[in-house]
Amino acid sequence: MALIKTVNGFIPKIGKNCFLAENATIVGDVEIGDECSLWFNTVVRGDVHYIRIGNHVNIQDGAIVHCTYKIAPVNIGNYVSIAHGAIVHGCTIHDNVLIGMGAIIMDHAVVESNSIIAAGTLVSKNTIVKSGSVYGGVPAKKIKDIDKALMEGEIQRIATSYSMYAGWYNDK
Repeated sequence: MALIKTVNGFIPKIGKNCFLAENATIVGDVEIGDECSLWFNTVVRGDVHYIRIGNHVNIQDGAIVHCTYKIAPVNIGNYVSIAHGAIVHGCTIHDNVLIGMGAIIMDHAVVESNSIIAAGTLVSKNTIVKSGSVYGGVPAKKIKDIDKALMEGEIQRIATSYSMYAGWYNDK
């Protein structure tokens, strides 16, 4: 069972049919939607502000989701994949987004729907990633527009795959 901790009276709320790895950590003012998966060594720490996570979100191994005290909460939409080792901090991520391995998304950044943040990218404070874009680099810059192949082959494929993988761990 994942480590789920109450902080300052805030008890994390977990939706239906979620997979929580045994060593995932979920703390404080966190609400997670349905059909989500939090993988090994992930940390979702809502101790200093709130974190809201939509449905069909996967937060992969070693990823961290955190906020800035009373200034920058985290809002994550539906069908979002946050890859291994990524850091999502005090930002907003809309629906159908892929955050690549090791990417960092900083306070008050907004990643609009149907977008990809490439592996290793740094999305600086206050950056707006426009819908339908691929951003990469340090600092992040637009690389190209999303096409149908990227939408289906990356964003949708990964979100769907992680739902399938989570089913492999069911103890039913």
